[in-house]
Amino acid sequence: MKLEAKNLQCTRGDRELFSDLSFSLEKSQLMMLEGQNGSGKTTLLRALCGLYEPDEGEILWQGKSIKKLDEAYRRELFYLGHLNAIKPDLTVLENLRFNTLLAGDSVTDEALMQALGTIGLFAFEDFPASQLSQGQKRRVSLARLLVSKANLWILDEPFVALDIAAVELLQSIIAKHVEEGGMVILTTHQEVPLTRGKIKRLSLSGGSIKEQVGVNA
Repeated sequence: MKLEAKNLQCTRGDRELFSDLSFSLEKSQLMMLEGQNGSGKTTLLRALCGLYEPDEGEILWQGKSIKKLDEAYRRELFYLGHLNAIKPDLTVLENLRFNTLLAGDSVTDEALMQALGTIGLFAFEDFPASQLSQGQKRRVSLARLLVSKANLWILDEPFVALDIAAVELLQSIIAKHVEEGGMVILTTHQEVPLTRGKIKRLSLSGGSIKEQVGVNA
């Protein structure tokens, strides 16, 4: 598996966010996307998901344009944005079931219940989402990671609204996915010691690109 970005350029209004951006990510790799607010991190993540069209350049999955792959690429992708993507009028279990089906994954209710228990929502399956706290709503979204069959996870500020225990749990979920051959791109303003696997760092700062590859022990 390989994701490649080649000579990407993105602008917002009259301001150029970045240009000539090229990088690659392969199986068992995690990339931390860094940069100041307004540097284009969310724009880049949305472009990698096919939700935003770069002004120039192309994004390839397994050597083929994601625009041509379309649904075949989307099945390989799990995207978590700033919003939790849950419906307030559905229960916790119904939300998880709905989003799983929407992603094209066939998962039993038993597996969904197990995911909710693991993420810290045991006995909340019949609660309407409208009655949950922000942290609990975030956990509902993150429970999708536990049942997702996607190889590439793109996570925009996934640790927001989580307590210390939930942050540690999410770190372990991400690390396990990478260890098992998955790929992760994430951005976060929180210091989180993801301590296993290959770590790549891509910095968007003033239009310049800095890529650092290292291995954390």
